[in-house]
Order: sequence, then C-alpha cells, then structure tokens
Amino acid sequence: MSREARAKSQTGIYHIMLRGIDKRNIFLDDEDRMKFLDKLMKAKEVANFNLYGYCLMDNHVHLLIGEKEDIGTSIKRITVGYVQWHNKKYDRTGHLFQNRYMSEVVESEGYLINVLRYIHLNPVKAKITKLAKDYLWSSYNQYILAYQDQNSYIDAQLIKSYYSRQNNFEVFMNTKSEEEFLEYKTFKKYSDIMLKTFLQKEYDLNRLIYVTADERNQMIRDIYKTTGASIRQLERVIGIGRAIIEKAIKQVGK
Repeated sequence: MSREARAKSQTGIYHIMLRGIDKRNIFLDDEDRMKFLDKLMKAKEVANFNLYGYCLMDNHVHLLIGEKEDIGTSIKRITVGYVQWHNKKYDRTGHLFQNRYMSEVVESEGYLINVLRYIHLNPVKAKITKLAKDYLWSSYNQYILAYQDQNSYIDAQLIKSYYSRQNNFEVFMNTKSEEEFLEYKTFKKYSDIMLKTFLQKEYDLNRLIYVTADERNQMIRDIYKTTGASIRQLERVIGIGRAIIEKAIKQVGK
C-alpha cells in the first residue's frame, strides 16, 4: 500500500512532531538534548529554513518550521545525524524515531501563534513545570532573548510582528487553551492479560482470521492508536507476526 501524500502548506510553514519508536525516550540526559539542538541548528544553516518554535520532551519533539527546501529533506538531515550519535553513545542499533514524522500545515496567522503557544505549554500540560519560562528545552526563552535584542536560535520576526511587546507575547503564551494540535498521547498501561481481555470485548479478535487483509490492517491500526500498546506486545497478544503489524501501522500518524 502506497503512502498518502502529505498536505502541502501554501505558506511553507509546518508543525512537525517526531516520536520515539515504541514510546522509547529520545533524550536520556541534557547532553542528548544539546546534541539534538546542534543537529537542528546545523540543518537550519544548510537548508536556510525558518525556525519559529520547538519543544524537546523526553519521548517526542515539536518543531514549527518554515521550509525553504523540501521539509522531509530537512527532517531527515536532523534525525539521521542525531540517531547516529545517539546509537553510538548508548551502544545500540536500529531506529530511534517512530515511522514517519507527523506533520500539519499552518496556513494562517492565527493558527501559527496558537500552535506556538501549544508547543510552549507542552511541559506545563505534562506537569513537568508550572511555567513555560522554567522549561529549558523549548523556544520560549529564545523568544525572550529576541525581544531583548540578544542572540537567539529562533526566527522571531514574524511572531514579533503580531506581538511587538514582550509582555503581550508572554501573556498570550501563558494563557491556557483547550485547543489540541499534533499531540503525543499517553495511554493506560495494559498487562498482556488485561489487553487481551479488552481487545476481545471491544474488537472480537476472533474476527481477524476471517476478514480481508485491508480490514485486518485497519483493525490493527485502530487497536494501535486506541491502546498505545507496543508492536512487541501486540505481536504477543494478537498472535500476528511483527512484520504484518509493522506494515499495518505504517499509516498511523501520517
């Protein structure tokens, strides 16, 4: 099954989310976060894209980027370099990021500033910190530096054209909102027995051997999105091979 083409932003601006494979943490310490930012800045220098926002959480990353080259090329440039460094540091092999990165187009000024607020409030929503300014690994304080005419990683001119005063920017960024954009959802942890009981009740797993391949794959995708179970656990509980499950869920988060 071919992958569906991504929506093309008319403004060239995208909200990107990268997730750790099987909920794996992408960052284990601050050195990892610094290295990712280093790869991000080097990719920015090469591609000359605009960086409007970012937030590095333990197991996922939010980026707000205005592309100059194909956005996929820039994301690959960032992630490949970081994964090589990460794997060498932790003596591991294989993928670190989950499948395709998630993306959404940003087509209006209102959407842009609301996405940026959502990104900056991620650590607050996750109860890591009470205030956005206290989280060191987002672009929030980079904007503060820009407002104070100091060097910053961020291309702040566009946001500053909406909020010319630092105080107005801070008030808006710290106003809680119920809006949801690309989000890394947390799920209830299931034991194998609990998961099988839940799936038998909600999905009637016995049907899997009678439905078509497309219907089976759709059911696997639904289960994966609903439960947050890892591929390995689904393989054990559903009794279907890993390769089939991996193929089925490739469309998740496209």
